[in-house]
Amino acid sequence: MKMSPLPLLLAACFASAASVPAHAAKPAAASAAAGAQLKVDYQKFTLPNGLDVIFHIDRSDPVVAVNLTAHVGSAREKAGRTGFAHLFEHLLFLESENLGKGGLDKMTARIGGSGANGSTSTDRTNYLQTVPKDALEKMIWAEADKLGWFINTVTDAVLAKEKQVVKNEKRQGVDNAPYGHTRYVINKALYPLDHPYNWQVIGSLEDLQNATLDDVKEFFRLWYVPNNVTLVLAGDFDPVQARKWVEKYFSEIKRGAPVAPIAKRAGVVKETVKLAHEDNFAKLPELTMAWPTVEDLHPDSYALEVLAEYLSQTKRAPFYKVVVEDSKLAPGVQIGNQTGEIAGQFMLRVRAFENKPLDEVMGAVGKAFAKFEDEGISERDLNRIKAGLETRFYASVSSVLGKSALLAEYNYLTGNPGYVADGIRKTLAVTPADVRRVYDTYIKGKPYVATSFVPKGRLALALSGSAKADVVEEKVVQGAEAAVDPSANASYAKTPSSFDRSTEPGYGETPAVKVPQVWDTRLANGMRVLGIENREVPLVQFDIAIDGGLLLDQPDKVGVANLMARMLTQGTARRTPQELEEAIQQLGASINVSARAEDVRVSVTTLARNFQPTLDLVQEILLQPRWDEKEFALVKQSVLSQIRQQDAEPNAIASRSFARLVYGKDDPRSRNILGTAESVNAITIADLQRYYAANLSPSVARMHVVGALPKAAVTRSLAGLGRAWKAHPVKLPAATAAPAPAPAKVYFVDVPDAKQSVLQVGYRALAATDADYYPATVANYILGGGGFASRLTQQLREGKGYTYGINSGFSGSNSAGPFLIASGVRSNVTLESAQLVKQILRDYPATYSAADLETTKNFLVKSNARAFETAGAKLGMLDNISKYGWRPDYVKEREAVVGSMTLPRVQALSRQYLDPSKMVWLVVGDARTQLPRLKELGFDEPVVIPR
Repeated sequence: MKMSPLPLLLAACFASAASVPAHAAKPAAASAAAGAQLKVDYQKFTLPNGLDVIFHIDRSDPVVAVNLTAHVGSAREKAGRTGFAHLFEHLLFLESENLGKGGLDKMTARIGGSGANGSTSTDRTNYLQTVPKDALEKMIWAEADKLGWFINTVTDAVLAKEKQVVKNEKRQGVDNAPYGHTRYVINKALYPLDHPYNWQVIGSLEDLQNATLDDVKEFFRLWYVPNNVTLVLAGDFDPVQARKWVEKYFSEIKRGAPVAPIAKRAGVVKETVKLAHEDNFAKLPELTMAWPTVEDLHPDSYALEVLAEYLSQTKRAPFYKVVVEDSKLAPGVQIGNQTGEIAGQFMLRVRAFENKPLDEVMGAVGKAFAKFEDEGISERDLNRIKAGLETRFYASVSSVLGKSALLAEYNYLTGNPGYVADGIRKTLAVTPADVRRVYDTYIKGKPYVATSFVPKGRLALALSGSAKADVVEEKVVQGAEAAVDPSANASYAKTPSSFDRSTEPGYGETPAVKVPQVWDTRLANGMRVLGIENREVPLVQFDIAIDGGLLLDQPDKVGVANLMARMLTQGTARRTPQELEEAIQQLGASINVSARAEDVRVSVTTLARNFQPTLDLVQEILLQPRWDEKEFALVKQSVLSQIRQQDAEPNAIASRSFARLVYGKDDPRSRNILGTAESVNAITIADLQRYYAANLSPSVARMHVVGALPKAAVTRSLAGLGRAWKAHPVKLPAATAAPAPAPAKVYFVDVPDAKQSVLQVGYRALAATDADYYPATVANYILGGGGFASRLTQQLREGKGYTYGINSGFSGSNSAGPFLIASGVRSNVTLESAQLVKQILRDYPATYSAADLETTKNFLVKSNARAFETAGAKLGMLDNISKYGWRPDYVKEREAVVGSMTLPRVQALSRQYLDPSKMVWLVVGDARTQLPRLKELGFDEPVVIPR
């Protein structure tokens, strides 16, 4: 089940709080005033065939987001034919009559799009991407072709292959993931068999396998009709011309049968249901509880959102106080009111510490609810929750793609794309009495569904009285799936049109790439500050990167940098942890401190008008840490739980193992930044203090600022930090180059009964500052850096159905980083997948063509039109400039590199840097069924390594 747009926006808003300036006396009134202005302007018209069309004009960047949303999700499926809506999300990218094979994905690579993407929920399926403005007519032509000229191209072979892709997606996200079956178990108990939310969006493997071509065609003709679809264009375009194009390409698609609204229907739990499952990938016991509530936009949904936020999301929250601080049973509690178009559910999740009985957790849950019943929610806490709405709203509409999604969602739900303003007003109107009323109505004393997911062999940790959950787990059988060949062309009579649609429209006028203007200064303490003024929304985002991070951890105390970073936001010398949290929220800000491989980073978002007081809090965090022993114990236990869970998660195991193999045990980058259980247990708060005193200095810090303030205002606000934060020298490790590659070797990590094998193939290659780094990245585009345009994807996913996704790329810093090919493949084709990757690598230099080079050049140059659309992209640009000494217009220098690339140059780079005989071949999977076969890969006997 998805979280609907309003609750989704509000839940994001509730993650931090307070749009109120420091001098405001009445936060609620200020928020209400701000709420009245929170809207997205739009134009809407409807074609005679029923297609709703929405335009939003945004001239800030030369790009347009194109969003086609069909009002059909898994709720419209039949029992026994589940997963169809999601299957269609996949099929519509493959081919249509005039786009041809490869469909939108191939066109995306040519035009420099962000990558054709889509998603399916219980209630809708959307297809969306951002493209340079000169490609808008092409996109409108393509989206119309998908809607009106698609279904004839689907053959039995195409369907069979895409079934395998979708099943791989299910294995990756559900079957091979810890706690992956939780939602399946809950919804089966929460909703009757004939309720549309009883089954999962991804469907069941059995239903997907049983789907026929006739089933697929019936589903398409029922739901993929203009009168059930919304088209949104958001960005820099001429609305008069765009309307002409929409009318030209969409108008002759026939209206479908009327689509009746789906009836609202709540879940039903007549008596409490307790279910338990032994999870192959879980190392920690997890309790999840669900109560049936109300659907999207129901009057009570707003108060339920506030209730969920108040109960769990701050240090004042009842559940934090009882479960985390008092009982010390878990590092946190997650609560949310998740709603769909026809029903909703209030969800509570506690992933407990290792070996904690879930009966104890349930006892603490009861105490936390009792605490709420005794105390209720105060006006102060309610206003704090409401206050962050403005900040999060602006963050949600800071890209044209985000705005297109918001407009489309509200249109299909209400017919009013601008409903977001109504929803915000309703949230601001919530009272303490409303919050208490919805708790009494839907939660207090009401039956619920409770699931206990526990490690294998630890059923005693489950709730008392739990029945065994009915979870269908796939058996790994060699050769279970027949080979498919979707490459054959379908034979069909072409769908008629009033004009020739077979010719792709041309480009419009080439947009000029807008490289943001960068300002640059230094504070009195020597810290360099780079900024970009950007007034699209009234926010400021900034970060302070303090070089060091994991690199400065001592080998016997790995994990200190991570713990130190987490502790910096756990109060200051002047404020308790709770007081600091509330001070941040009162400014509508978020302040996070994290340790990474090569730096400690302070990341901040705030309203522009609250920049100075937010900066004051950052200064207090940096210069006056609290070092609270109680908080240290809680944070330490939380990290130990993270490490324990990583021990069973196949992707985490693969990432840790690959780093050790390519960097070697003496390089800090080979280590898990969290540390090990042994190293973390040995760390004291004195270790954190020593790291802080030695390594956090403006002499190794860089600050990047993007937002709605000029340089003068920012530097004026920073003057105090420049004086107060004193510099001292910090010795950073010297940059290191890659050693000579060793001969290829296969390494295997055993995860018994894994439903997929995780492949990570690569070696330590280049630094970002090496002359060949960007040219090698260009050479890799067609291999695995180009999404659906890449050979790895086209052959392993689109050709064979072995995987849901695969990619490759170079990553480096001032030191050499790895080249990596990564994928999760169906377990019973582990060898075949590795063999195909090997063959693609081996053949790549000789088979790389002039057409490949043209596609690469088109994408890498044209995509620069959208390179700096978001604040995050601009911050990344500033980080590159400050870290590597690049010029502010380095994107232009890269364009020159792309332009100068020749076929022989790409082939030479590929032979030098993409040699499969000099790579680590790591497999994380089921050794019993897959390890013996891997000798056939041709790299001697595989080496089994521990987790």
